[in-house]
Amino acid sequence: MKKDLIIFIVLTPWLFWGSAVLAADSQMGEAVRANAPYGRIISLYGAHTENLLTMGAAAQLIGIDGQSAHLSGADGKEIFSYHDDPERFLAARPDLVLIRPMIDRGYPRLVQRLKQSGIQVVSVQPTTVDQLAEYWRLLGQLSGREAQAEGMIRAFEAAVDDFKQLSAQIGNRQRVYFEAIHRKMKTFTPQAMAIFALETAGGINVAGDAPVRESNNIAVYGKERLLSHAAGIDVFLSQQGAMNQVSVETIMAEPGFGAIKAIKAGQVFLVDETIVSRPTLGLLKGIYRIGCLLYPDVYCAAGRVILASAGMEGSHH
Repeated sequence: MKKDLIIFIVLTPWLFWGSAVLAADSQMGEAVRANAPYGRIISLYGAHTENLLTMGAAAQLIGIDGQSAHLSGADGKEIFSYHDDPERFLAARPDLVLIRPMIDRGYPRLVQRLKQSGIQVVSVQPTTVDQLAEYWRLLGQLSGREAQAEGMIRAFEAAVDDFKQLSAQIGNRQRVYFEAIHRKMKTFTPQAMAIFALETAGGINVAGDAPVRESNNIAVYGKERLLSHAAGIDVFLSQQGAMNQVSVETIMAEPGFGAIKAIKAGQVFLVDETIVSRPTLGLLKGIYRIGCLLYPDVYCAAGRVILASAGMEGSHH
């Protein structure tokens, strides 16, 4: 079932819960739209930053999150963090600060101070692929890049269709356990973007019984449950990055994991979390990366062509 994208529009002493279309029937939603496009934007979430840069809104970004400093178009941008004093934000005179719900919950003093100073704050983070189009449209509206947002949506949908057609050629499908956080034995929920990437690439998710959690892509799975699938796990994937700082060696050496078919066969691979867990066009790279790991003969060459048609570079490791 398609879930609406929850958008928090921080305009009053409480949080307003909007729908996927930014509460079009509410005065607050209309206020956000009425003031768009915004010309002095600070983004505190890497996905917001990456998407705005992809849309060509670099000139409007006066501040970005630290994880985005390496992105094309981010050179020379001032780095901001939700740990910073609110006065630092005010000195930069933004007209819009883009955050995500985690920041709302964890740093209410910052959000409150920005709001009291008349700065528009929008908190949003899609958790499923179904929400991507509306999320990109929202960023397009806020930055005045509606046409570019529609272009991203078309490119993504066309590439996904092409990847699905490629995967349809695969006969013997690999059964995969996709780890999210190793130290807590967590996997991805069935509706997570990472599982969408895995299944689009032709993989079978062995943890399809992971508990669904509202607005959360991660679920506790547990070692006992994982090992109950040991004989049927052909490939063990793990996201790697800030959320899960793990190595192949750590996974291979985990007590009890020696019973897992993929561990015995050395079929353990890491995937950059930014291409499987972030709501950006980078998800196409995630599909390609997984496809190449699972079915190199089918995916590596043909997948590069699909990425190129979507305006993405040919590979990501």
